[in-house]
Amino acid sequence: MSYVVDFVNVSTVGLESSPVAEALAGLRANEARYFHNKYQHEFTTVPAAEAADTLAWVERVLAERDIRIASPALEVSDFEVEGTRWSYVFYESGLSINVLYGLEPGSKRAVGFKLSDGMEVPAELGAFKFARQKSKLAGTIRGSFFVIKGEY
Repeated sequence: MSYVVDFVNVSTVGLESSPVAEALAGLRANEARYFHNKYQHEFTTVPAAEAADTLAWVERVLAERDIRIASPALEVSDFEVEGTRWSYVFYESGLSINVLYGLEPGSKRAVGFKLSDGMEVPAELGAFKFARQKSKLAGTIRGSFFVIKGEY
């Protein structure tokens, strides 16, 4: 069942099993606000079990850097806006991964990592440097990224 993320009344729906559920819900709401403000797009998630294809695609992109996320995936979002495919995975640990994949050859393609307030950097992402950003919805967000080199 899909969930339209509300960035005004932040809810932990679908994220309750996370030890940082409130912060992860704020992070998810922060993403929803971004897409609403920039593209007038309604950010919708589904349980990870209902989006096995998207989850497998994100895992293939991560394999480019030999990254395998240990935490279970809770929710997934996959959509296209203005010629870019966006795929999000929200993990139980509080990690959010997004894949920005421009559909035209030579366009931007990258993977972004965001850590919820209160979570430690997962061992599998220890090689990355994380920058901090303040958010009214999510507290302090730590983020990093890498550019995708392959074709997916």
